[in-house]
Amino acid sequence: MAEGRDPGRDRWRSEIRSRALKGSPERRDHFLTSSGLEIRDLYTPADVTRLDEVRDLGRPGEFPFTRGVQPTMYRSRFWTMRQYAGFATAAETNARFRYLLEQGQTGLSVAFDLPTQMGFDSDAPEAAGEVGRVGVPIASLADMEVLFDSIPLGEVSTSMTINATAATLVALYVVAAERQGVARDQLSGTVQNDILKEYVARGTWIYPPGPSMRLVTDIFEFGARELPKWNTISISGYHMREAGATAAQELAFTLADGIAYVEAALERGLAIDEFAPRLSFFFAAWSELFEEVAKFRAARRMWAKIVRDRFRAQNPRSMACRFHVQTAGSSLTAQSVDNNVVRTTLQALAAVLGGAQSLHTNSRDEALALPTEESVRLALRTQQIIAYEAGVSDTPDPLGGSFFVEALTDELEQAAAAYLDEIDAMGGTLAALEGGFQQRQIQESAYRTQVDIDSGTQVVVGVNRFRDESTTMPPTQRIDPEGERGQVEGLRRVRSERDPAGWQAAMRRLDDCARGRENLMPAIIDAVRAYATVGEIADHLRAAWGVHRELITV
Repeated sequence: MAEGRDPGRDRWRSEIRSRALKGSPERRDHFLTSSGLEIRDLYTPADVTRLDEVRDLGRPGEFPFTRGVQPTMYRSRFWTMRQYAGFATAAETNARFRYLLEQGQTGLSVAFDLPTQMGFDSDAPEAAGEVGRVGVPIASLADMEVLFDSIPLGEVSTSMTINATAATLVALYVVAAERQGVARDQLSGTVQNDILKEYVARGTWIYPPGPSMRLVTDIFEFGARELPKWNTISISGYHMREAGATAAQELAFTLADGIAYVEAALERGLAIDEFAPRLSFFFAAWSELFEEVAKFRAARRMWAKIVRDRFRAQNPRSMACRFHVQTAGSSLTAQSVDNNVVRTTLQALAAVLGGAQSLHTNSRDEALALPTEESVRLALRTQQIIAYEAGVSDTPDPLGGSFFVEALTDELEQAAAAYLDEIDAMGGTLAALEGGFQQRQIQESAYRTQVDIDSGTQVVVGVNRFRDESTTMPPTQRIDPEGERGQVEGLRRVRSERDPAGWQAAMRRLDDCARGRENLMPAIIDAVRAYATVGEIADHLRAAWGVHRELITV
């Protein structure tokens, strides 16, 4: 947004500021946000003269939701406090879940190991050495039942960070809940189910984009009919930001993916107001406090306008951009790990000031290993102190009306809209992705940031300035290799004890559905009831659809 004309500011610059600069020059010539937006020396009412309260802000809980998606926001209920967890075995992760719930966590967030994410069973050759390393291994219904043992799934909200195998993990969760006697309409939570960002920034895909998008929309359709409290996707900018995207790129590319998912669901024949109220988003929070707050506010306003004007939604709930936030994992440093507590606190504060519905705070030792119990407790306490002691949750959108924040919100929206226009001109998200547009933009931003860090232009405390020469490393979480052996033995026991005829019938139905057009979720649910494994289901879909190969350009 161009600077507004303000004679009073002009006088201040020529008289007061110019005298101050003679004795105390500014630290640098230009102050820029991560997105390259210039931060002016002073913001005044002249910078927000084009701001219309009804059109651009609304009140909390009303279009365009800039100031929040609920009328009372945190005055009625705090954000859901989730600590992302999963490691070693289902039994050990279950113990961590129960510990966190005892400490005041209000929702679960499941991290799955790489074999589970990639559709390999724990005893597959590809899984060797990776079982339980970065998340919990889930190979069958038996594992899922252990994971949620003594946790009432009708009362606890669960988020599952899973994409390529999301349909199978949702099916496992539904059947595990059935075994507890919990009806589908009582289940609440979120499945990430965002395959497009895997092609852009993360890489845990299995199938080509076409079949992958079919699975995504199968979950939309099934959720709309069977899981009314379940968020059927968490459209994720987080991983793109972690790969090096700026705040404006994270905002734009996330919303572009959201547009692609809506278009796919509409092509399936779903009505916009049938599924859009259960769409959710997932953003990163970085330490640049005001840009992050502005990003969250701009995301709500942009999504509201996209869903109303582009897709003609009628239900206001379809237009509300609800989102989970995770503090920035790639900002954590292995050097001077206590500094990470400060970073995480700033980032969590940005998420709260920006109106998040759910929040995960990273632990101080995650640059070294999976977090210890002590570290996750401190990370949870960070959220609780912000909630109960800081006073920032007592009114919705406490930074609303700030000349700086309102101007920055507008500028981020304009920068993100320019990216969306480019993507539309290329033929949409999938066409841009296949041409490598988003990937190149993120790689170039990551490169520029690394150059600035290496040169010292961008300061990272404890790394390129203010190093602590005498620091001690904290104890780290260790994964017992015996856990992998026990997991493999349990999996093989499941295969040997299940009913072969029931398993074969379920897999035949899965094959038929994969090669046909009907929704795959009922067939996958039947397969997991018959104790088909995650790897077996993925293998049958690989046989039907093939696998995605990344196009390498030089």
